[in-house]
Amino acid sequence: MQLPVNPQKQRKGLQRMWHATGYSVAGIRAGWGETAFRQEALAALFMLPLSLWIGRSWVEIALLTGSVLLVLIVELLNTAIETTIDRIGPEWHDLSKRAKDMGSAAVLLSLLLCVGVWTAALYHRFV
Repeated sequence: MQLPVNPQKQRKGLQRMWHATGYSVAGIRAGWGETAFRQEALAALFMLPLSLWIGRSWVEIALLTGSVLLVLIVELLNTAIETTIDRIGPEWHDLSKRAKDMGSAAVLLSLLLCVGVWTAALYHRFV
């Protein structure tokens, strides 16, 4: 019988959750090393509390905060894609470029969604 390569697969219950949380924190720390993620996270520190004031209902607050968090999530996934491609090799390849471009497009779309939600909420609140 072959042992699993990843010891995380052997853990169960709270022990697995505890270790998974540590990996998640390490991922956020790694993301913090990326300029784009750092800028978006700093904007989120301002926008998340502001969403509590701008939103008039729990649905509006959820949309405002969700759109901000979605940007951070997509940025982390994009960084993971870029890191994986860079791990494979530094040479230029059409498929590598395509994967990185699609990750970047996903970030752009999440930013456009966030801007749209916030613009609509601000218009609804103040106009």
